[in-house]
Amino acid sequence: MAVIDTSEFRKGLKIELEGEPFVIVDFQHVKPGKGSAFVRTRLKSLATGNVLEKTFKSGDKVDMPDLEEKTMQFMYADGDGFHFMDQKTYEQITLDREHLADAALYLKDELVVRVLFHNGASLGVELPTFVELKVVETKPGVRGDTATGGTKPATLEGGVVVQVPLFINQGEIIKVDTRDGTYVERVSK
Repeated sequence: MAVIDTSEFRKGLKIELEGEPFVIVDFQHVKPGKGSAFVRTRLKSLATGNVLEKTFKSGDKVDMPDLEEKTMQFMYADGDGFHFMDQKTYEQITLDREHLADAALYLKDELVVRVLFHNGASLGVELPTFVELKVVETKPGVRGDTATGGTKPATLEGGVVVQVPLFINQGEIIKVDTRDGTYVERVSK
């Protein structure tokens, strides 16, 4: 297993503590007037999403996790879970709703996602930044509504509810930012 020194810490670096993979959210090298230097970090668990604050002595060594990222295509969802296929090997895996969390709301057939694995077990799904989804339910637009006017809620395929401009109607396809669940634009066919 690869080992890394605290002097190499940076935001986004993935490390392993007590067998669990973490990503460094924030870090600070501290050199007090007395005593030895240390590194104060904020870590986010890749398995649970919990945030942990931990201090390391300068020069400490930590393990690098055994992570693998695969590009997979979402196939379908059923009572057992969400089914994905590896685009290179055609191997199929099934993930449950708890693994996906809010990502499940943005999935649609044939969507290509990245799935992160740690020691062979899947940790979660990374969605593309933007997805195009169909509006399945919203109040109809009213004559006189403008593009610069207010917003209204719209339920999209998959079940996510997004605030959209008043001119968006049921059946239209819109682009949504998966990072914060916001409307980006209407997609013309």
